[in-house]
Amino acid sequence: MLVTAYLAFVVLLASCLGLELSRCRAKPPGRACSNPSFLRFQLDFYQVYFLALAADWLQAPYLYKLYQHYHFLEGQIAILYVCGLASTVLFGLVASSLVDWLGRKKSCVLFSLTYSLCCLTKLSQDYFVLLVGRALGGLSTALLFSAFEAWYIHEHVERHDFPAEWIPATFARAAFWNHVLAVVAGVAAEAVACWVGLGPVAPFLAAIPLLALTGALALHSWGENYDRQRAFSRTCAGGLRCLLSDRRVLLLGTIQALFESVIFIFVFLWTPVLDPHGAPLGIIFSSFMAASLLGSSLYRIATSKRYHLQPMHLLSLAVLIVVFSLFMLTFSTSPGQESPVESFIAFLLIELACGLYFPSMSFLRRKVIPETEQAGVLNWFRVPLHLLACLGLLVLHDSDRKTGTQNMFSICSAVMVMALLAVVGLFTVLDT
Repeated sequence: MLVTAYLAFVVLLASCLGLELSRCRAKPPGRACSNPSFLRFQLDFYQVYFLALAADWLQAPYLYKLYQHYHFLEGQIAILYVCGLASTVLFGLVASSLVDWLGRKKSCVLFSLTYSLCCLTKLSQDYFVLLVGRALGGLSTALLFSAFEAWYIHEHVERHDFPAEWIPATFARAAFWNHVLAVVAGVAAEAVACWVGLGPVAPFLAAIPLLALTGALALHSWGENYDRQRAFSRTCAGGLRCLLSDRRVLLLGTIQALFESVIFIFVFLWTPVLDPHGAPLGIIFSSFMAASLLGSSLYRIATSKRYHLQPMHLLSLAVLIVVFSLFMLTFSTSPGQESPVESFIAFLLIELACGLYFPSMSFLRRKVIPETEQAGVLNWFRVPLHLLACLGLLVLHDSDRKTGTQNMFSICSAVMVMALLAVVGLFTVLDT
């Protein structure tokens, strides 16, 4: 398993580099890329945002392992994950309003403080303290995915008066480097966990200086901005009306809820499936992120002028790949006949599918959902998504460790077949 993990990591990384280098040579520089003022502004944003993302990714490979290291049972670990999911959805619903009221810069500084406290709670073996840490992690995640982007968009349009068409270029580049940071973070987590001598808690402690630097740079380099958004109740009411009145939006939300809830369960299960076989968790995680990056690169190539594939086709392909991978996992995790290499390959295919899925879904949301209702609709999308993930962790996972994982993958396979049916329905509606 050790050799397989490193070999897969090298092959995937080389494939990503080859695709990205060929794409960069073929793509002419855009007008936005040659504007010195815009580049300086982008750099001011990236140096803070990328530090925050790096600190977030650094913790991902060893979260389950840490709880296992503290001798918690799988059911107890599942409750910790559920607490994190519940706090993410709870704070996610009010994050935009909180950020607009408090101020975007202050919210980014608050993120660095709450996430640092979350990391410090990992030093404790007290279950209640760890639950508090998961709640703080949910708040931090909500701030990470709302405050930073909101600050950038306001500064881009209101203060610097750059063309609004340049905003997608900034976030497209950020998405690419986010994958790169995730790959590097996995390697770094493996290094500190193995070499520092603190075990699985080491990556969480290593994230604290990055978070402190994030807050310090935001405090020193960024200006404050606020915004007055419409009331939260009106946002949700408008989103619900849009969701119920447009079948395309309802089908899109169904696909997102089913697909991403399965991905949350995968995030919980990959460590207990591979760790008993001596897998280097940091390298495994980096391989996952490299596979996702490869999927994103393939998406850009497939939708380019050369191939003209539609995002709807790639969304269908992503769901099919996940269905196939989950069927593989149902057999490769059979009690007494486990095949960690086959499970690892299936996990890599799931991550490759995620690289195709997320840009496809982002495109379809922009196409189907009116811009004024997107915030409200996305709030409603998140509710069933997290509920399904929580139910999967709490109810569907068998108390018998020998059969529970296999049963979970079987049920996830059925869930993804339902997602595939929803994709077929959306395909039909969009073609009419």
